[in-house]
Amino acid sequence: MIIVFIVIGFLAGILAGLFGVGGGVIIVPALVLLARLTPIAAVGTSLAALLLPAGAWGAWEYYKRGDVNVLAALCVAVGIFFGAFLGAKLAHLLTPLELKRSFAVFLVLIAGRMWFS
Repeated sequence: MIIVFIVIGFLAGILAGLFGVGGGVIIVPALVLLARLTPIAAVGTSLAALLLPAGAWGAWEYYKRGDVNVLAALCVAVGIFFGAFLGAKLAHLLTPLELKRSFAVFLVLIAGRMWFS
């Protein structure tokens, strides 16, 4: 199972560096579908993995090329700090099925918005 986790992280890292996605779009579904974690455990595991300087190397590459708005990044980080706490509280109010379905609806809405914009 360790290899599965490493591969999930590696693929998430590639996609995070390429598209800026990782935790919710790649890691959580992969942990649910490939590693058979519950949705709530997958979200918690994803957040724990992202606590480490996971994106530091990729962010540094973007920063060197002038493609990081530091003020925006800091403000987003503050939002994530408080929002992740609230989201974790809300996630524990849902059943595993409700959480999976909510996440699926979220992804469809984002995909539709991107497709038609």
